[in-house]
Amino acid sequence: MDHPRLFCLTLILLAIISGCAQNSAYRTDKTSCLYIKTGDCAANAIQQNAPGRDNQFELAFVEFNDQGQLRDRKQMQAVLDHYYKIASDNDVVLMVFAHGWHHSASPGDDNIRQFRKLLSKVSRIENAGKNSKGKARKVLGLYIGWRGDSITVPVLDEATFWDRKSTAQEIGLQGVTEVLLKLEEIVNVKAGMEEGDPKPLNSRLVVIGHSFGGALIFTALQQVLADRFVNSKKGKIFSGDANGFGDLVLLVNPAFEALRFSTLYDISQHECRGYFKSQLPKLVILTSESDYATKLAFPAGRFFSTLFESHTTLSRQQCTQEGAKELLVDEGEADRKTVGHFKPYLTHHLVPAQSGPRSRSVDFSYRQALSKWSDQQQRGTLHFEDTDLIHLGKTRPLNPYLNVKVDGDLISGHNDIWGDSIIGFIRDMIIISTLPVEAIN
Repeated sequence: MDHPRLFCLTLILLAIISGCAQNSAYRTDKTSCLYIKTGDCAANAIQQNAPGRDNQFELAFVEFNDQGQLRDRKQMQAVLDHYYKIASDNDVVLMVFAHGWHHSASPGDDNIRQFRKLLSKVSRIENAGKNSKGKARKVLGLYIGWRGDSITVPVLDEATFWDRKSTAQEIGLQGVTEVLLKLEEIVNVKAGMEEGDPKPLNSRLVVIGHSFGGALIFTALQQVLADRFVNSKKGKIFSGDANGFGDLVLLVNPAFEALRFSTLYDISQHECRGYFKSQLPKLVILTSESDYATKLAFPAGRFFSTLFESHTTLSRQQCTQEGAKELLVDEGEADRKTVGHFKPYLTHHLVPAQSGPRSRSVDFSYRQALSKWSDQQQRGTLHFEDTDLIHLGKTRPLNPYLNVKVDGDLISGHNDIWGDSIIGFIRDMIIISTLPVEAIN
């Protein structure tokens, strides 16, 4: 090899080595810290935000390495102990967020900033809807951190797509399920303590994943969701609402294959079963029509990785107004395309409000919104503040699994998930799915 080529190769290798993303925990301080402004609590795994105000919340961090192992088990335990104590004395809304490609638990990460905003908005709604005793549920957030980048060199970091996809799924297969199950236990702890005079279970759990974070969450919960839907536990005497994990799992521009969604789609469509009006959404997948990372790059890469695999055509069914109709699923296409870009499995379309943004009156009631949710019809439209959710007529109304195509004006690309209109829709889905029992009855 001549000297110029050797020199260039050396420079590239040095750039890659020097540009490796941090491979250690960011949140090494396990004590609680008061967060007031940007830069505060940079190393703290537990943070108090706006205490005593109507948008107060807590935010905690649990971090994983590339092998799916907790970076520090004591970090997780400190967070769980802190949240257990809060949940034993208060009803809580616990919200989990798993970030995607190019993000991390770094103090300056934009996903953390935006997650804080979402927690703040939910807290304001909670405080505006205080119960008869003047007590709002505490809002608790948990940010699942992992290396969304393995290298940070511009342009070269785009080549980490498949490496980070594999890592996200490995993390989902390993330690994340344990953390999520323990968080679910937290929201149930108060009810278990009220043995003599049990109260309505008003604590709630919502899990959100974006991009590879969506793949991470789905991998961690796929079998749990299937188990909860079927509910084959001993002593069962009737068929009720389909259960999920926590109260809502929400995936935004998730980067995983449609074929991995097939089992959940099939069991929810089996014999075109009906759903009670009390059935709430359990899994909501939102994918932008303009997300070209999952629309184009993902299937291009999957084409080569599935080139020598065997696929067939599956006979499944759609549940239309006219009854069950055969649905032919190209298994190869489903194995190459992401769940949000595979047309046979799409259930809804989210578009900007067709009559323009709707301002809400001061007496707006989420109970009314829940009532409208319960009364939805096939091919009907549900009106939210800035958006309309259109049912595509391929599933029974109130099917708890929604695979939603999102208009590009609402989410303009893979990472543009924090716009006011889409966050307003996400906020409403969270509130509808987590309303206290007394607000429903």
